[in-house]
This record gives sequence, C-alpha cells and structure tokens, in this order.
Amino acid sequence: MRLFVAVNPPSEAVQELVDAAAPVRELPGAERLRWSGIEGWHLTLAFLGEVPVTDVPELEAVLARTAGEHGAHRLRLAGAGTFGDRVLWAGVDGEVWALRRLAEAVRGAVGDVGIETDQYGFHPHLTLARAGSSRGRRRAEQRVAASELQHLAAGLDGFRGLEWEAAEIHLMHSETGFGPSRYRSLGTWPLARWEAA
Repeated sequence: MRLFVAVNPPSEAVQELVDAAAPVRELPGAERLRWSGIEGWHLTLAFLGEVPVTDVPELEAVLARTAGEHGAHRLRLAGAGTFGDRVLWAGVDGEVWALRRLAEAVRGAVGDVGIETDQYGFHPHLTLARAGSSRGRRRAEQRVAASELQHLAAGLDGFRGLEWEAAEIHLMHSETGFGPSRYRSLGTWPLARWEAA
C-alpha cells in the first residue's frame, strides 16, 4: 500500500483556495500544468511509500500515540511558491512551528517501527499543480517554464485564507494507476487538547 501521513484542511479552507486559484488558472501557461484535484489537497507530514498491509496495525498504533502527544494548532493557507520548474504550491501560515514539530515526531515514530520516510526536508505546502516531465527539454525552455510558474505563484501572493484548527492527523492511502491519483483516509487520530492552567 502506498501511504503517507497528512493534515487535511477543512472544506471551507479548500473552497477559499479554489476561489483564489481560479483566476490564476486562466493565466498564460496555466493550461500546460497538471492541476491537482481538490481531494488531493493535503499537508503531507511524512511520505511512507509502499508499506506492507501487515505493518499497518503497528503503524496505526504509533500514529495514535504521536497524535496524543501533540496539541491541536491554528493554521491558514496563505501565499504560494514553486519548487523550481516542476511544482506550484500554496503555502501555510500560523502555528507552523507546531506543524513542523508534529511532522518531525511522525517521521521519528514511523522510523522507530522500521518504516522509512522520504529524505526531503519538511516544507509545509499544498501542491496545486505540476509541470510535465522536463526530460528532453532544453535548458532555455526549462528557464521559461520556471519563470512562468513563478508568475503563476505571484498571482496568489496576496492570498490569506481564514484561520482553521489542525486537530487531527490522517493515515492516507494513495491509489495510483490510470488517471489521477485517488486518496482515502485509512485512519484518523485527534491531536491533544490541553486545558489552560
């Protein structure tokens, strides 16, 4: 099973971003991107890759424990950026330090049970669109593509969605094959709520 752990924004936050991104999707160059479906909009804490079904119960146990050790926190979708000439993403504001700690804890916990995560550093974002393969393209064409992506990201510079509470983590199953990827939550665990003293 192809799995990852994520925080999923609420539908209201997703709709705000859909509305903000609509004019960007009409800009020159946007038609050449593969835009992610909104059901795939999530904040990935750890990408686990292929995990045997037999490992899922132990994985669920460590995720439940980790969620209980970290508090709910406030976030908002805001701004945008790019990863080179390949990915257009929406950013995150708010208690991002808490999201980073949660991601580190999730990665550590799954590593303790022998499941490796990706080697990329955690950069909280929501993938909006991807460029096609860069194989075979000349360097000049890649530079143009990168500048086009940055122009599209600039269209979301002023976007700041409403604040929402990240209150749970999800173990997500990514079903790939023909057509776009489909995502299904296999389990959900609430983050802790501590009463003020």
